[in-house]
Amino acid sequence: MNKAVLEGLLFVVGEDGLQLEQIEEVLNISDEEAKTLIMELKKDYEDSSRGLRIDFLGNRFKLTTKFEHKEYYQKLIENPETNSLSQAALETLAIIAYNEPITRVQIDAIRGVGSVSILRKLVAKGFIKESGRSELPGRPILYETTNEFLDYFGLSSIKDLPNMDEIIESVSEEEVDENPDLYTSRYQEILE
Repeated sequence: MNKAVLEGLLFVVGEDGLQLEQIEEVLNISDEEAKTLIMELKKDYEDSSRGLRIDFLGNRFKLTTKFEHKEYYQKLIENPETNSLSQAALETLAIIAYNEPITRVQIDAIRGVGSVSILRKLVAKGFIKESGRSELPGRPILYETTNEFLDYFGLSSIKDLPNMDEIIESVSEEEVDENPDLYTSRYQEILE
């Protein structure tokens, strides 16, 4: 059971990975048990029928894709059918564009949900890039938009984005009063 829990933990933390001490603490196991567990799971992933592996990068254990499958991942990214942007991706892009440079934790705080997988996809599509490290504790990665982002949205520079103050002012007080809770009212419309 601990091996399955560890696998889930590695999936949940994504690119952040887990330190050995975190595994010990969360699973309430000894150092030796944690090492044995991670090695067993690592060995399971070495099977050719698996698409993932466990790597030790930056003092952390992380789930990563197998390098030998790279050409397939590239095909998926380059496929026009998969190049459309989801609502979550558009939301994340807007947050980055209006607040760049910005860290993943800051993006997550604004969105209210994790953005690890969306950030990976946006980096893979070339819409955002790592632009350095923040001075915040842990020196998290900073993200900013790219020229591909500008091209995709037909902008000559980031300054061409609509002014947020004008957008906010354009929402009339009547609309806000009519629908004080836009999420609830939208779901009620769908259910009716």
